[in-house]
Amino acid sequence: MSLGRALSGTGFQRCDLGTLIFLRLSGRFNGRITKFHTGGGDGGETSLVDGSRVGKEHPRVAIYGTIDEANSAIGIVRSEINHRPMGDGRRLAEADRMLGIIQQELFDVGAECACPPGGVPEQMSIIGEDAGNRLVEEMDYMLEDLDPLSSFVLPTGNPVVAHLHMARTVVRRAEREACGLREEVRTEVISYLNRLSDHCFVLSRWLTGEEGEALWTPLGKRV
Repeated sequence: MSLGRALSGTGFQRCDLGTLIFLRLSGRFNGRITKFHTGGGDGGETSLVDGSRVGKEHPRVAIYGTIDEANSAIGIVRSEINHRPMGDGRRLAEADRMLGIIQQELFDVGAECACPPGGVPEQMSIIGEDAGNRLVEEMDYMLEDLDPLSSFVLPTGNPVVAHLHMARTVVRRAEREACGLREEVRTEVISYLNRLSDHCFVLSRWLTGEEGEALWTPLGKRV
């Protein structure tokens, strides 16, 4: 189904991520999209969930765009996990399970951030404190297996670990962008992103193999 046909009878003239989220939640679209390009964004604008048009440089677009980027980075981590020699298969399987839940939640958070202030549809379920609390519980679980740090960890290691470091920095950027709209973005969203970046860091340490961690040596102490 083309986007033009999908919009028929909905009242929308253009279709992008925000519009599709709204139509899906409202039950006004349950079909399949096989063609995505309509040219509606060629002029540098996009739609929020309610159909309102904003420039693609809008801070709210930056937030959910960065969340999408973070989700993609985590997707690379999961791909690397599934291509790694099993080693400690229990940890890899547990990490993949945790990250699978996180990817779903990042779509939830991104969809909420694609709504204008006060414009979250009644049909949209939004994350609460329980999601952030779960991340803390998982971090505490992993930290039981880890030694205290004596210095900062260099963002490197096996592919899974290195990509987790990249993911945590992208999540941190999403958090900073959300803080830029703190009057419009719920505290639970900012808290979730803050804890997720920490979670990625702890997970990277938990999945570090026999190669060990590379630690920062301050300039005055480097030989």
